[in-house]
Amino acid sequence: MKHYNIPIFISHIGCPNACVFCNQIKINGRETDVTNEDLKNIIEEYLKILPADSYKEVAFFGGTFTGISLGRQKEYLEVVKKYLDKGLIQGIRLSTRPDYINKEVMDQLKKYKVTTIELGVQSFDEEVLKKSARYYEIESVYKACEMIKKYGIDLGIQIMPGLPGSTFEKDFETAKKVVEINPVNVRIYPTLIIKDTELEKMYKTGSYEVLSMEEAIKRCRKICALIELNGIKIIRVGLQPSEDLRNGGVSVEGAFHPAFKELVEGEIYFSFLKKIEIQDGHLDVQTCEKNVSKIIGINKRNKKRLKGLKIKINNSLSVDKVIVNGVEYNRNKILQQELSECDE
Repeated sequence: MKHYNIPIFISHIGCPNACVFCNQIKINGRETDVTNEDLKNIIEEYLKILPADSYKEVAFFGGTFTGISLGRQKEYLEVVKKYLDKGLIQGIRLSTRPDYINKEVMDQLKKYKVTTIELGVQSFDEEVLKKSARYYEIESVYKACEMIKKYGIDLGIQIMPGLPGSTFEKDFETAKKVVEINPVNVRIYPTLIIKDTELEKMYKTGSYEVLSMEEAIKRCRKICALIELNGIKIIRVGLQPSEDLRNGGVSVEGAFHPAFKELVEGEIYFSFLKKIEIQDGHLDVQTCEKNVSKIIGINKRNKKRLKGLKIKINNSLSVDKVIVNGVEYNRNKILQQELSECDE
């Protein structure tokens, strides 16, 4: 069944401090709180256009939902509950900080049938968190994850490669710890410099060096390979391309691309195919249509770099399989090769 989010951006409401990378008002375009009437209207508008037979979640993004007072949280959840009770939506998703999860909060979220809680962990390195003005003890992350699972609510984790003080090794170690926790899903957001943030000031004074597109892809392809190989669903790689970001009105610097995940996938396939090309001297590839764009790369980047690449559509193959020079490879084999390069 197709899954859809009904996004509710609650801006900076509930967040206990201003992380150096954050300007939620700029990112989501809202400067005021969402009223109960706003919430109702947004849900109603989405229900008019979303397929009736789809799985729909009301998703509270943009702020620290559980940092809002319990009373205000309850008001929002009461509005959504009416649509849950009628079967018009099937779940509630929210994002928050790891240190804003406790028994009182969880009791209420469980009562209102919240289905998924995404924790903005960002990094498992305390030095990185301190430099990003987002400090909490790492132990609070583990406690929050354990509690969410105990209440039978799906756990999501968000991480941000490229924060101040991070390195490839630190970001990859964060991914390893995510795998140990084993959430249901993960979002990976390479750090961008957003206008009017502390990070922008740090960048302009030279105290922070933003990830280049090349470096962001390098880090994310290894992280994605590790997480996917461990059976964890990756639901997004790269920041959602809002109008402001596409038009350059908010993002100052960083690895922003509206199809960032496709760039990552393209590099994974390029690395895999290049080794075979060096070994065999040619590349005769069979794949289903859904994989063609990943193999040839955005703007045919891989096709230009792999001179001997020939592709034949074979829709009898699943998206998890590809035949190269007569040898069949599955997705896991491709990802395992990607990870093996980390040790070279």
